[in-house]
Amino acid sequence: MSEPLSTPAAFTLNRRVLFGLTAGALAAPAILPRLASAQNAAAPAAGAEPAPRIHSFPLGGFKVTVISDGKRVSEKPQETFGTNQTPEAVGELLTANFLPADKFVNGFSPTLVDTGSEVVLFDTGMGEGGREAGAGQLIKGLAAAGYTPDKVSVVVITHMHGDHIGGLMEGGKPAFPNARYVTGQTEYDFWKDAARVGTPAENGHKTVLAKFAPLAEKATFIGDGGEVVSGISGMNAFGHSPGHMVYRIESDGKAMILTADTANHFVLSLQRPDWEVRFDMDKAAAAATRKKVFDMIATDRLPFVGYHMPFPAVGFVEKQDQGYRFVPASYQFDI
Repeated sequence: MSEPLSTPAAFTLNRRVLFGLTAGALAAPAILPRLASAQNAAAPAAGAEPAPRIHSFPLGGFKVTVISDGKRVSEKPQETFGTNQTPEAVGELLTANFLPADKFVNGFSPTLVDTGSEVVLFDTGMGEGGREAGAGQLIKGLAAAGYTPDKVSVVVITHMHGDHIGGLMEGGKPAFPNARYVTGQTEYDFWKDAARVGTPAENGHKTVLAKFAPLAEKATFIGDGGEVVSGISGMNAFGHSPGHMVYRIESDGKAMILTADTANHFVLSLQRPDWEVRFDMDKAAAAATRKKVFDMIATDRLPFVGYHMPFPAVGFVEKQDQGYRFVPASYQFDI
């Protein structure tokens, strides 16, 4: 039988400290109810919806706010990421990064950029169609950040997959009544084309007709290098979708890249950029784009915000042997 463990000195309360704590509590009884009340107020009631998740930080003279539209837990990662690999290879990479091998979490993070003169929203999440599954939280997140939908002046659509355009319309009306819209010309031309009917892209075609087409008269369609507002410009990043674009955001000498769906998992897509992803429409082009975009981000040591990165979806990358290591942002924007 082993000897009993001694109590480390750092974890020992002497009698004077213990009595002092007790006396302090007895001397200020009014503090305890207030503390209990504050704790109860912070904890959501059983069955209540969780508070919206937002994360704001400065970028030069701009204010950037990332908003969680929700998240989804899925099984069998290899059916989505590394579809040209074995389940064992995908599982081993996940395990090596302290992640479960049989499940993954997919988050959705629209981003708001307040330039002082414009309020620019990048992508709109799932919208009303995703709320039964716990998504569609953008409007609540905007409210938590101090914005109402009518304050959004520009909505940028990085590409037209359903989890990015689902929130454009609410109850058959524009969700952002005072906004104009910006998206890639190549992307819209592909999805609105009736040639999509009878192909695997037909459902996407129908979603675009329902969600974006009614707003097209208020839209500006841009190409590579096109300006959204002063300080924000687009860059072609084709592959995930035919006209997928990323955006450079720059103010007062500070810059970051909004990468949208260039990488869809912070380990599987970044550490293995060549691995095929189920939702990349042109898998070879998407892999080439991943390497081009994240080579630039790593070389220039820029921060980026990625739509499917772990919330708050902001970080950096450094080059590794086969790809990149994701480094979540901590206090870089605070000092």
